[in-house]
Amino acid sequence: MTTFRLASGLLILCMAAAGSGAAAAERAAGIEYEFVARPPVVPAEYDAPAGTSLRFLDIKAIDDSRVEAALWQPGDRSVNATPLVISVHGSGGTFHGNPNGFLAKGLAAKRYGVLGINTRQSGKLVNTDNFLDVRRDLEAAVYTARALGYRTLVLHGHSLGNIQVQFYAAANWEKDIKAVILTGMFGNLPWKSRHLLVQDEKNWRELLETAMQALRDARTEEVMPVQMFWITGEKVPMTSRHFLTYRSESTSVADGTYRIRRVPYPLLMVRDEGDAVVQAFEPYMLLSAATTAGSLVPAIKYVVLPNKARGPAEHSFANNREPLVDTVAGWLVERGLR
Repeated sequence: MTTFRLASGLLILCMAAAGSGAAAAERAAGIEYEFVARPPVVPAEYDAPAGTSLRFLDIKAIDDSRVEAALWQPGDRSVNATPLVISVHGSGGTFHGNPNGFLAKGLAAKRYGVLGINTRQSGKLVNTDNFLDVRRDLEAAVYTARALGYRTLVLHGHSLGNIQVQFYAAANWEKDIKAVILTGMFGNLPWKSRHLLVQDEKNWRELLETAMQALRDARTEEVMPVQMFWITGEKVPMTSRHFLTYRSESTSVADGTYRIRRVPYPLLMVRDEGDAVVQAFEPYMLLSAATTAGSLVPAIKYVVLPNKARGPAEHSFANNREPLVDTVAGWLVERGLR
């Protein structure tokens, strides 16, 4: 009954405004957030060290997609004086998975705030998203951070998150964003997908033909019957909207060699020497693009962390936790962000 009365009152108000020639303001969309209880899937080791706090949020992006998030804050600093790192995970990852989880904990211990988010391709949603939609998850995190009082922002993207962060940074020239950090970053994802991951032209043609037909039939959100060959030898399912916006060389917008030169912020890139997922030459593709004539990147630093081991786990810095935290924190200090 109360809701009905409020709606009626608003209707009368709008009718009166219309009759008087005044324009009534309406809200078309918005970003909302609320603090929530600790999600049960978050592991026990993802916990705040002494002197820091950890809270969890549920954020609604502007298109109503839900973004789970975790906020780390050092206890001895005011929010408006704390540099906040907004951290984006890799393919199918989470804010508490490696390296985002231990990096957030380590940075919080060094008196940085961290807002880790789960994007719309987290967990079981892996390989189902439209690349162009993920920017709304980052946007929701950025505006939530501002609403909470943070005035100095740093963007971090790991693996697949690296290109999502590059895209957002290149498209949003905002004064409170001060730097960008990329870890486990590949170079040109559509090229890598075809020539390093798939390495099978028959499979590639089937994927492209199936994805294009799904687009014409308005079924881009459905998982395709054709699966993509993967570096591990297995096949992975995906939707056509994922394939067309991430993987297809003709239509993908996930090419870091194109995006990075349009980022107007200082950049740090970090790779584990033992990373078997991102090849050693790939970061140099980005470094070359970022330092080419006309690039908007004001400064870039590339660090390779030594590692005698090699394997997929090294892509997540499994054996280089402390060096990664120290490298990121040290670079932030170098940039005057402390």
